[in-house]
Amino acid sequence: MLDVLIAQGAEDDYTDSLRWYAERSLRAANGFEAEFLKALESIAISPDAHPLCDHQHRYYMLKRYPFQVIYRNLETGQVLIVAVAHASRQPGYWAQR
Repeated sequence: MLDVLIAQGAEDDYTDSLRWYAERSLRAANGFEAEFLKALESIAISPDAHPLCDHQHRYYMLKRYPFQVIYRNLETGQVLIVAVAHASRQPGYWAQR
């Protein structure tokens, strides 16, 4: 299992989205959090199992929420989460992270 690091931009994406769900429904927020943790676990266990979205990034699509967890493998043997991107956002907005 690899170490998973979360970039500040991805942390902000996640926090903003979790807050949005929490303002509407605690149940939805808890579900979003559980799906995100499931994504992190899957990425840590098998990072190369998920599809590529460009030459260096892969993504994990959350099952019940319209979000992709965008990440890349680091030379250190760790994984860096660069975005928690809503499916309706401009594709690649996170590319400079």
